[in-house]
Amino acid sequence: MKIQQSMLILTLILPTVVLADGPKDNIPDNVRRIPRLGIEVSDADRKELEAGLETLGAAIEDLKKSKSKMVSDLLPDVQVYHRGVWSALHYQEFFAKPEVGRAKELLKTGIQRATDLKAGKAPWTTATGLVVRGYRSKIDHTVQPYGLVIPASYASTGVDNLRLDLWFHGRGETLSEVKFIDGRSRQVGQYAPKDTFVLHPYGRYSNAFKFAGEVDVLEALDAVQRHYRIDEDRISVRGFSMGGAACWQFAVHYADRWFAANPGAGFSETPEFLKFFQKETLNPTWYEQKLWNLYDCNRYAINLFHCPTVAYSGELDIQKQAADIMESALEEQGIDLVHIIGPQTKHSIHPQSKVEIERRLAGLARRGRERVPKNIHLQTYTLKYNRMAWVTIDAMGEHWERARVDTEILDANNIVMKTENVTELTLSMAPGWCPLDMTKAPNLKIDFQPLQCPRPKSDRSWTCRLYKTGDTWRVGTRQHKTLRKRRDLQGPIDDAFMDSFIFVKPSGQSDNELVEKWTRSELAHAIEHWRRQFRGEARVKSDAEITDADIASSNLVLFGDCKSNSVLGKLADRLPISWTDATIEVGDSKYSAKDHAVVLIYPNPLNPNRYVVLNSGFTYREFAYLNNARQVSMLPDWAVIDLKTPATSQFPGKRVNAGFFGESWELKK
Repeated sequence: MKIQQSMLILTLILPTVVLADGPKDNIPDNVRRIPRLGIEVSDADRKELEAGLETLGAAIEDLKKSKSKMVSDLLPDVQVYHRGVWSALHYQEFFAKPEVGRAKELLKTGIQRATDLKAGKAPWTTATGLVVRGYRSKIDHTVQPYGLVIPASYASTGVDNLRLDLWFHGRGETLSEVKFIDGRSRQVGQYAPKDTFVLHPYGRYSNAFKFAGEVDVLEALDAVQRHYRIDEDRISVRGFSMGGAACWQFAVHYADRWFAANPGAGFSETPEFLKFFQKETLNPTWYEQKLWNLYDCNRYAINLFHCPTVAYSGELDIQKQAADIMESALEEQGIDLVHIIGPQTKHSIHPQSKVEIERRLAGLARRGRERVPKNIHLQTYTLKYNRMAWVTIDAMGEHWERARVDTEILDANNIVMKTENVTELTLSMAPGWCPLDMTKAPNLKIDFQPLQCPRPKSDRSWTCRLYKTGDTWRVGTRQHKTLRKRRDLQGPIDDAFMDSFIFVKPSGQSDNELVEKWTRSELAHAIEHWRRQFRGEARVKSDAEITDADIASSNLVLFGDCKSNSVLGKLADRLPISWTDATIEVGDSKYSAKDHAVVLIYPNPLNPNRYVVLNSGFTYREFAYLNNARQVSMLPDWAVIDLKTPATSQFPGKRVNAGFFGESWELKK
C-alpha cells in the first residue's frame, strides 16, 4: 500500500489503547490476568498453523547452516515471523478469530523471506513503505520485531541520511507479536512526515517502554542505523497515550540524542498520576519513593533544556495531567513548555493540532540537534542516566539523591561548572567538535575552584577527567581499590534484567523445606512472567551447567540457598549479607534462616563487571500490570523476606528489611 493512500485511510487511527479499569484495578487481591487468555483455535486452524511453522522452522534451520554474513545478519527478519506465530499458538494469544488468518499470512511472508534469503536475495531490505524487521536482543537472545515506514524518497538518487521519528505505541493488553507485526504491515500510524523514516518499536509488549522495553527501543534503533542511512542529528521521539509516557521518559533520560520530543497524553510520573487518574491510595515505603526517581520525568525536567519539546493534550483528556505536571516542573527551571491543546478533544489527537505539531517539528528537524552545546544542564538520580552531550557523571556522592551539573563554555579558553552530589566527571568532545583553543590548556572553574585541564588534541578532540577528594576537585582519574557503583553496575535489582541474564536453577536440595518451596516457586514465577510481561524466553540453566563464558557474558540470577545452589555456595561468603543454615545477618540485624530468605543484587564476585542476583526476577508483579504507571522498581538493592507471609500480586513475601548498598557496594548502616 502506498504511504499516501494509507495515510488518507488511517490518519485518525490511534494506537490500540486499553485504559486501566479504575477502582476495580486497585484491589491487589483481585487482579485480572494480563494478557488474558485468548480464544481456542480450531483443530483445522491449529493443524494448518503447525504445518506452516514446521515449514518455516525447517527453512530457518537450513539458513542457520549458511556461512554467509548476509544470511546471519538478516536471519532475524525471517525469525520474527516464526516466533510471533509460535508464541501466539503456544501461549494461547490469539485474541480474535481474524488474528488466526493474519498469522497464516505472516507465515507465508516468513517462508517467502526464507526462500529469498537462501537464494541470496533480500528484497525487503530495499523496499519502501511499510516494512517489518527484527533483531536479536542482547537481554535474552530472543528475536524481537520492529516496524518501519520508509519514505519513497529513500530510494531516489542523491537522497541520503534522512530524518527518523521514533513512535511509541499506546497501551494494548492484547498486543501480541502477531497483532503487532500484522499492524505494522498494514498501518502507517499517526504520522509519516515527508522524507522521514518512522520507527515503530514493539517495546516488548505493554510496559510503557521501561526496563526491557526501554532496551528494546535502543536496540531497534541501533539495528535501523546499521541497515539504513539515518541522520543521527535528526532523530526525534514521539508517542501518544502510553506512548506519550514513553516519549517523556526517553526525552528526559536521553535528551542529547534527539532533535525534538513530541509527547501526547500518557503519564510523566508515578505517584500523582495514580492518585489522580487511578484514584489509588498510595502507602509507599521510603525506598519505593526513592525508586520513583528512576522513571519520574518531572525530577529530570531540566534535561529538556537540551531537547526541544512540543507536548500535546486533548482539552478534555484526563491524561492532560502528564503535560501539566511537566509544565510545572519546567516552569520551576525557568522553561516555558510548548503545550498544544486539542479543543474540546478527549483521548485523541485533534486534526488541527496535528498540523501545528508537524509544522513545529519540521522546523526543529531542519536545525537538528546540537552536538556540543555551550551550556549544559544535567540532572539525574542514578548513574544509569549519567550523560549529557560532552559531560558524563562517573560517580555520585549518594545514589537516589539529586545529582546535578551546570556548565558553560565562556570562551575558547574558559569553562565554569557547578556540581551537586557528584564526585567524578568526564568531559569529552569527539574529534572535530571541540570549540576550545587547541594551543592552550583550558581554564576550568568548578564549584569556584580553579583548575587547568589538558589541551585539546590536534584532531579537535578533548578529554578531561576530574575527581573529588573531600571538598577538593583534582584533574585525573581516581584509582579505586574497592568496588564502586558505576553506570550499568549501580542497581537496583531490576537493572540486571536490562542486559544479558541467565536464571540459574538449583540442582541440589535445601535442608529448609520452606526456603526450598519458596525459591522454586519464585523461579517459576520469574520464568513465566518474563514471558508474559517482556515477551521473551528467559535463558535457564542449572547451577552445574554454568560455564566461565556465562560468568563472563551474563548477569547470573541465582535461585535457592547456599545448600541447594552450588554457584551461590561458591560466592556466598563474598557477599555483604551473611546467609547461613541458621541465620541471615544484615549488619546488626539477625533473622532466622528457617523462615527468611535473601533477595539482592551485587557485582558478581566471580566477575565484578557483571551482576549476581539472588532469588528475584524483575520486582514489580501482577498488580502493576493493571496500570503502566505502577510498573516501577518495587525492591532496592537488597531485601530480607519473611516466608511465613505468602507471596502476593505485589511482593514475594513480607519485606522485613530492605535497603540500598552504598557507593562502594558496602552495606550502609
